[in-house]
Amino acid sequence: MNRLISIELQKIWKNKASRVLTLTYFILLSFIALIASIKFDIGPIHIDPSEMGIFNFPFIWHFNTYFAAWLKFFLAIVIVSMMANEYSYGTLKQNLIDGLSKKEFILSKFLTVVLFALGSTVFVFIMTLILGYSFSSYTEFGIVFSELQYLLAFFVKLLGFFSFCLFLGILVKRSAFALGFLLVWIFIESIIKGLLVFQIFPESNIGYKIIQFLPLEAMSNLIVEPVSRLSLIKSIGTQMGVENTKDYGVHFLSILIVLVWTFLFIYFSYKLLKKRDL
Repeated sequence: MNRLISIELQKIWKNKASRVLTLTYFILLSFIALIASIKFDIGPIHIDPSEMGIFNFPFIWHFNTYFAAWLKFFLAIVIVSMMANEYSYGTLKQNLIDGLSKKEFILSKFLTVVLFALGSTVFVFIMTLILGYSFSSYTEFGIVFSELQYLLAFFVKLLGFFSFCLFLGILVKRSAFALGFLLVWIFIESIIKGLLVFQIFPESNIGYKIIQFLPLEAMSNLIVEPVSRLSLIKSIGTQMGVENTKDYGVHFLSILIVLVWTFLFIYFSYKLLKKRDL
């Protein structure tokens, strides 16, 4: 297993574009900390994110994992390119000639996906602790670690998304087309969501219950946007007569759906590679 991971990491690190994108991803993750230094005025209103409770425990787990997840597209490019380069440079065929089985090949790619997801999660965990202990009004142990489920949701979300990107890289073979297909799929899910929620079932939540099983929608449901959870936003909504009934929790069903999709993406990646004439 260590040998397989080592092979993949060497391929990524020796590719300049992949190396730059990977480093850029982790650098941008650390930029979330810069939000704490942003202070500005809108007329008589003074806005200071650190005073709004954004960096308070346990809310910061929700906030950081949600916004960090938006940066996953940088590693998505790396993963898609990682697979496309196997075809372009002929390394896939060479690996098979050297004795690597197709099962081991897919396993090496999946282990790389797991490593990226796990590395991102650990990075966000450390960064959140540093920010939280620097700015949070609550530092009791029970409060600090009371919402770690968002870290689990973050890991599962990245695992599912990166597995999807790996599948597209094998399916399409070209990184540009694979990323294009990803954008098309995002558009397709948006259309399905619009039809089910606003056209077919406009007066019930049946549409939402159906679309929760779509892959990208399931990943999105793992971590709901946190901004409307802030006390300031809630008080503004209350003054405007808007009742906030949003569920911000991390649910087992959402995690299970994404894990099932992750298994299917890896399984069909292997099946596709097994049947394909290389």
